[in-house]
Amino acid sequence: MTDADAAERHDSPAEPSGRRSSRRPAKGGAGHDGGRGAPGGKRHQARILALQVLFEVDLTNHPPEEVLARTWADQPAPADSRAFVERLVRGALADQERIDRYVAVAAPAFPVPQLPSVDRNVLRIAIYELLRERDVPPKAAINEAVELAKRFGGDSSSRFVNGVLGTVVETLQRERGDTAPGDPPSPRS
Repeated sequence: MTDADAAERHDSPAEPSGRRSSRRPAKGGAGHDGGRGAPGGKRHQARILALQVLFEVDLTNHPPEEVLARTWADQPAPADSRAFVERLVRGALADQERIDRYVAVAAPAFPVPQLPSVDRNVLRIAIYELLRERDVPPKAAINEAVELAKRFGGDSSSRFVNGVLGTVVETLQRERGDTAPGDPPSPRS
């Protein structure tokens, strides 16, 4: 799927209520410095592909390897981008139970299986990155997830994703016993 196809699909995404949104996909991305995770960058594009693959796997239960093979046949990508997409997809699927537990704790009023598939899979990608991709700063993982939610999710998806991921980052900091310089100490349970 090309970006144009993705934008066309997003023009009227299904919302949890079943109605269609007329909201257009977000363009650009104020506050981005054009780095490797910036909209249009290789990693951003890889995250879009990973989201598309996970979305299909989630809704259709197609085997991930089959979906990845079809994706590469339809959309050739550089080896480093392919490797990143495959790492995100396989990692999010392998850690899905653990990731979904973080979502359930961060948003107990919203059962994970009842979340819109876009929101659920945006969260899975971001939480996988927070857990396993040590070269991705937490703020970058959150910003990327919020951008994906704005572009492909419903009207409130970006706020929901941002809130859940903020809580997950705090939880991970408590579990690891660390805080970033300048962050207030996390409360210990």
